[in-house]
Amino acid sequence: MSATETEYLTQLGQRAKAASFILASLTAKQKSRLLTTIAKRLALHKDDILQANAQDVAAAKQNGLTDAMIDRLMLDEGRLDGIIADIDNVIALADPVGKEAESRILDNGLRLTRRSVPLGVVGVIYEARPNVTVDIAVLALKTGNAVILRGGKETLISNKVLSEVIRDALVSLDLPKDAVQLIDSPARSLVSGLLRLDKYIDMIIPRGGQNLQRLCAEQSSIPVILGGIGICHLFVDKQADLTRAIEVIANAKVQRPTVCNALDTLLVHQHVAAVFIPNITTHLHSLGVRFHACATTLPYLDGLGFDATPANDESFSTEWLSLTLGIKVVNDIDEAVAHIRQYSTGHSEAILTDDIHTASDFMNKVDSAAVYVNASTRFTDGSQFGLGAEVAVSTQKLHARGPMALDALTTYKWLAWGDYTCRQ
Repeated sequence: MSATETEYLTQLGQRAKAASFILASLTAKQKSRLLTTIAKRLALHKDDILQANAQDVAAAKQNGLTDAMIDRLMLDEGRLDGIIADIDNVIALADPVGKEAESRILDNGLRLTRRSVPLGVVGVIYEARPNVTVDIAVLALKTGNAVILRGGKETLISNKVLSEVIRDALVSLDLPKDAVQLIDSPARSLVSGLLRLDKYIDMIIPRGGQNLQRLCAEQSSIPVILGGIGICHLFVDKQADLTRAIEVIANAKVQRPTVCNALDTLLVHQHVAAVFIPNITTHLHSLGVRFHACATTLPYLDGLGFDATPANDESFSTEWLSLTLGIKVVNDIDEAVAHIRQYSTGHSEAILTDDIHTASDFMNKVDSAAVYVNASTRFTDGSQFGLGAEVAVSTQKLHARGPMALDALTTYKWLAWGDYTCRQ
């Protein structure tokens, strides 16, 4: 990294740290007013945002990006309205900052409490999703944190407009615009430099593929929250309602296949495979889904009018992010759980069954951030969980797990009150 880039990042960090001290003292009312102003200004500049995004999409198509990537970066009026509406949901949530717990008087005379406080400065590295720019900025500001954003080069024009709208909202309320900063260069060296800015940044959150996750884990001198990679499974038990199961599986796979909580592998109990697999694959094929099927599954697809690719270890280890689905027949719940333990990234898993004992067994044995009974994996989302917009979905166990929203952007400090008290 050049001296110029080092100086650039250092200035970002210094400005963010200074802004974080001001944000930390804001009241809940002041923060709600700020978020309301951001929502209004995003709505006011809707045309500018959509025009900028159209430029990003056109460039992506010209550069040969996949349909999945283009879907991720594309904003239309409906999606933008949804992003703005999510701000209202965050405003309605209780402010976690300032909450006190574990208040007690100790034997030594100290009155001790634990108070939740902002983390300080959060660095977020993400790829082709401009909605993340708004989601993270809003959640950071709600919790009194400053944020440094580094989006993907594919959405650079969109992110510039979005971040400037948010910064203008801050200025309009006499708050530091540098509470939200965007690294506006696609230079990869800046990512490595950002990961070593531990003097100013308190947490790094990468939102992207496995390569980005590993880069951050290996190079960062700042605590990193890993997640966002979802090889998600759904197990159809022998006691499942096979008619109702079709709609749930289609929702998990097809509703939005390019996201991390979309279904990647369908596991089917051997007792229902002969009946269910032809039905579910015929339905999904009509919706454009392609299949990677295990050796036991392939004969059930004969004569259905479409081909399937033989599944292998590589395919079961793939997060598809597309209309592709792996299928495997398993002998029982134990084999289903064993498969999940081998290939899961710890994101979201589900079982369809009307047997309460089997459902309980599955939930106890599967150790992922979210485990569902008779529901689509698509619900693993901060908004769907009632948390408001999310910063990320963490697949690790410290310091947060699952959809990360307000509480995950706070830490705490101990407050001790004495009467000129000395330790004996």
